[in-house]
Amino acid sequence: MSGTRKIVTVFGTRPEAIKLFPLVHALDADLRFDSRVLVSGQHRGMLDQVLEIAGIAPHHDLDVMQPNQSLDALTARLLTGIGEVLDRERPDWVVVQGDTATAMCGALAAYFRQIDVCHIEAGLRSGDIYHPFPEEVNRKVIGTLAKLHAAPTETSAASLRAENVVPDAIHVTGNTVIDALHWITTKVAKTPALVADLAEVEARFAGKRIIGVTSHRRENFGDGMRGIANAIKRLAAREDVALIFPVHLNPNVRAIMNEELAGFDNIALLEPLDYPHFARLLDICTLMLTDSGGVQEEAPALGKPVLVMRETTERPEGVEAGTARLVGTDEDAIVAEVTRLLDDDSAYAAMARAHNPFGDGKSAARIADLLAR
Repeated sequence: MSGTRKIVTVFGTRPEAIKLFPLVHALDADLRFDSRVLVSGQHRGMLDQVLEIAGIAPHHDLDVMQPNQSLDALTARLLTGIGEVLDRERPDWVVVQGDTATAMCGALAAYFRQIDVCHIEAGLRSGDIYHPFPEEVNRKVIGTLAKLHAAPTETSAASLRAENVVPDAIHVTGNTVIDALHWITTKVAKTPALVADLAEVEARFAGKRIIGVTSHRRENFGDGMRGIANAIKRLAAREDVALIFPVHLNPNVRAIMNEELAGFDNIALLEPLDYPHFARLLDICTLMLTDSGGVQEEAPALGKPVLVMRETTERPEGVEAGTARLVGTDEDAIVAEVTRLLDDDSAYAAMARAHNPFGDGKSAARIADLLAR
């Protein structure tokens, strides 16, 4: 259609898909845009689950996933594969989200062709290029190349201004993950069968306070994972607690967690959950233990405290607002903070009732309007 803007939205992992499907929905429904979706397959099964539940059929699928591939090999395959698609599509904008190798290569391939880049969730910074690794540098690369920066919060916008990004290119939009969470929560309420696979675990742990756990960060491989596993074992000694842990597919996570945590009556080691089931876990848990970035944003939207098992976070807004607390991977620190929240009602309430700084569920519409200008 004459006058429409062609948008190629590029993503490859489950977190990107969750945070971008609300925008893809918005672009598809808007006559101002000719929307195309390119997925890299950087995550395969977990990505496909989100595509299916969100009703998105990609126009291009690079399927780059290979066992134990190095970052440089992955980057080379992504850059050439995305570049070939952009040569065919010749869009007005390339949209990328967050900090993955797919996002960084999508921005770089667009730059090589002088195509404008929109960065969703722009401006997150930990201040340490090795924590998280390699995400911190991926973010900085995209931030250098983007023409439109959709910053989730004023804090992230300020980080971009401090790096001399043109102020007019920075817009505080909120985080699309809150749009996605509202969408999936509504869908689950209408179709409870979407979360039926958790029913058995919920029945098994009835009457206990559930701690949700996720862990996958590269910088925690090795000793960090051991510390996390040891903390979980100590927490499982409490009779009033149960832990539900969807274990990431990465063998660096699986080997340790299966070795250390198998066989405990009140620890459920699950396969990775699809998006509806993960939203259900957020809903039923008392608190979340995580090294994930997205969980720091999602859980507070449902009033659940987040203990972040990392030394730094690129989402300091949660810590400042009181919805999240950094605990690292030291088992004593993890156990102490979880115990405090479980045993001190006022400490728990202070985190559970804190204002979530990450958005109001209307971010995708704001970003679409920016792309149309």
